[in-house]
Amino acid sequence: MEDGKLRGKTILLIEENEANRIELNWYLSKNGFEIIEAENGKAAKMKFLKYDPCFVLLETALPDMNGLELCTWIRNQNSNNVPIIIQSSKGADQDKIQGLKMGADDYIVKPFNLEELLIRIETVLRRTVNRCSKLSFKGLTIKPIKGIVKFHDQEIHVTHFEYRLLYLFMTHPDQILSREQIINELYKKNEKIINERTVDVHIKNLREKIAGFSDYPFIVSVRGLGYKFNIDF
Repeated sequence: MEDGKLRGKTILLIEENEANRIELNWYLSKNGFEIIEAENGKAAKMKFLKYDPCFVLLETALPDMNGLELCTWIRNQNSNNVPIIIQSSKGADQDKIQGLKMGADDYIVKPFNLEELLIRIETVLRRTVNRCSKLSFKGLTIKPIKGIVKFHDQEIHVTHFEYRLLYLFMTHPDQILSREQIINELYKKNEKIINERTVDVHIKNLREKIAGFSDYPFIVSVRGLGYKFNIDF
């Protein structure tokens, strides 16, 4: 993914065909997105309400309901403006027009090239990126507007500094940050004196809190350089 600001955005992938779900999950995850799968309309509704995704990739041919009806349902959830791309084997102009009228932001016809799909998703997200500020990587989610950190649906209680520290890491995935960079970024106006040892202590505490929910090494030390928020897509 070329646009780093889009990494960590959550996509609800609604697709009946298991093979298609596996392929799309693999490709989109590889390009930095966090994927939530749903195989039918009922599961999609439940996961949409539970996870509040930043983006929806919606198949129209679902086993229990019409995908266009689901598109309308999503739009009716408190006037939800989450970006939606419809994927469908129906390629007639009238089908595309109908999908867009029902609230979709884009419409792509099957079979499609995965790179084309990625470009369409990135294009829509760049236009709508301010609609969803939360970031998710491997189940770890931070919600800047609400000031909440979660692992899946369980809240992780962190201090104000730990929250700011985690947000800095998650907005710079796979980038090495030195202790000096961390201090300068979190205390740009020098409103408080903090040394490198204090940064180490806060990172240690943050790691321990996350480890209570996941054994994945999100924050790793890079010898002689600093720390990195580790994403192994």
